[in-house]
Amino acid sequence: MQRYGFVLAAAALAAMGATGCATKKYVRNQMAPVVDHAGQLDQQTAKNHRAIQDVDSRAQSGIQQAQGAADTASQNAQSATSAAGSANTAANDAVHRADSLASVVGNLDNYKQTGDVTVNFGFDKSVLTKEARGQLDSFAAQLGSAQNYILEVTGGTDSTGPAQYNYQLSQRRADAVVQYLASKYNISARRFYLIGIGKDDEVASNKTADGRLKNRRVEVQLLTNVGESQAATASNGAPSAQ
Repeated sequence: MQRYGFVLAAAALAAMGATGCATKKYVRNQMAPVVDHAGQLDQQTAKNHRAIQDVDSRAQSGIQQAQGAADTASQNAQSATSAAGSANTAANDAVHRADSLASVVGNLDNYKQTGDVTVNFGFDKSVLTKEARGQLDSFAAQLGSAQNYILEVTGGTDSTGPAQYNYQLSQRRADAVVQYLASKYNISARRFYLIGIGKDDEVASNKTADGRLKNRRVEVQLLTNVGESQAATASNGAPSAQ
C-alpha cells in the first residue's frame, strides 16, 4: 500500500508538471501573434512618425522660402517706392514756386512769350485726361529747339469750394503738368515756374458749366530770353536783330 501511494503521488506530480508545461506552451502560442502584432505596430508608428517629420520639415522649408521671397519682394517694392518718392521730392524741390514770375525772375523783361498751351480738368480732379496729354505733347514738340527758356505753369480752379482748398487743388493740377512734361521730355525742373492761383483769376464766368470747365485749367507759357539769344547769336558772328 505504501508503494501504491508513492506511485500515485508520483503520477500526480507528473500530471501536474505536464499540465504546467502545456499551459505555458499554450500561453506562449497565444501571446506570440500579439507580440508580433505589437512589434509591427511599433514599427508602423515609427515609420509614420518619420513620415510626419519629413512632411513637416519640407513644409517648414517651403514656408521659409516663400516668406523669404515675399520679404525680398516687399523690400524691392519699398526700395522702388522710396526711389520714386525721392525723385519726385527732388523734382518738386527744384521747381520754382511763387505767386508771380516777377518775384523770382530778375530780368523778366528780357523774356518773350513764344508759345503756350492750356489744358482743362474734370471737377475736383488733378489727373491729366487723354486729351490734355495730347495737347501737352503737341506743345512739347517745340521745346526741342528752344534755348534760354522757362516755362510758367499756372493752375486755376472754378469758384466751387473754399479758397484755401482751391489754392491746393490748383497747385496739384500744375504739379501734374510739370511732372508729365519733366518725366516724358526730360525737361530740367529748374525751367519750371509753378504758380497756383486757385479761383482768384477766372478766364470765364463761373455761372455756366462751360465757364467753370474753362476755369479748371493749367496754362503753360513758353518764355524765351530774347536778350541772351541775341547775345549768343552775336557771339557766333551773326548779326543781331535790331
